[in-house]
Amino acid sequence: MVQNGERDLVGYGRNPPDPRWPGGARVALNFVLNIEEGSEYAIEHGDGFSEGSLTEMPVSPLPHGARDLAAESMFEYGSRVGVWRILALFAARGLPITGFACALALERLPELAAAWRAAGHDVCCHGWRWVNHWQLSEAEERDHIARAVMSLRRTIGEAPAGWYCRYGPSVNTRRLVVEHGGFLYDSDAYNDELPYYVAVHGKAHLVVPYALSTNDVHFPRGTIGTAAAFEQLLRDALDLLRAEGRGRMMSVGMHARIVGHPARAAGLARFLDYARGLPDVWICRRADIARHWLSAHPPPGA
Repeated sequence: MVQNGERDLVGYGRNPPDPRWPGGARVALNFVLNIEEGSEYAIEHGDGFSEGSLTEMPVSPLPHGARDLAAESMFEYGSRVGVWRILALFAARGLPITGFACALALERLPELAAAWRAAGHDVCCHGWRWVNHWQLSEAEERDHIARAVMSLRRTIGEAPAGWYCRYGPSVNTRRLVVEHGGFLYDSDAYNDELPYYVAVHGKAHLVVPYALSTNDVHFPRGTIGTAAAFEQLLRDALDLLRAEGRGRMMSVGMHARIVGHPARAAGLARFLDYARGLPDVWICRRADIARHWLSAHPPPGA
């Protein structure tokens, strides 16, 4: 185990452990829907500017500090339309989703929170709001974590299983998450394709890494332009992991305001049909991966 704050450039190396996924699966496939709409930086929240990230306009033409009504409207598409299209795609196929959910977003979207509970999808806390945690003071970050957990207990009915910051954590995040307690894992890492443990104040803490390579952020960044290209990207990743036969996990990141549009959702739908037809792929929630790893690969001394 690596001490909190130290870099580990080796990881499992050339001999990763057999994850022993259920049913002998070669890949644990987890779909993540980032639920951020309504919690982003906004004039209404007193932030002094409008958030424009991951919308149809990579760079806002408005000056910093002006209220960007177009960007706000693009965020609203996600919560008004896109999220329901994505939920319907997964429901029609009986597949689970993990929500990287900002607490404030679900407070403002009670119908979505109720639908999430009813479907049995799990939640990994994406912060109190969709803000840069590395810009928060330690006291502010501690407060955000506590407020987020209390809020999700009200809207979802239980504490979140995991934690994931916007893009990346601060130097204090992991320690504060462990100090707060109640989390099975955090996903503030992009450095592996298997879960692993780190030591935080002498405690073994589980990390379930995330990925931006198999993520719909490629659309607004202009590196992918069609549903077919997105589908092929996901298929190529899954096929190679299966062919390697080592046993890995794969995360597919989604945003309702991005892949929720019909011209993009078509590619997601085709990939869902492809993946669920593969007998060696375990499509699961992120909490399922964490619980499996804690059971099959308990930390040293457990």
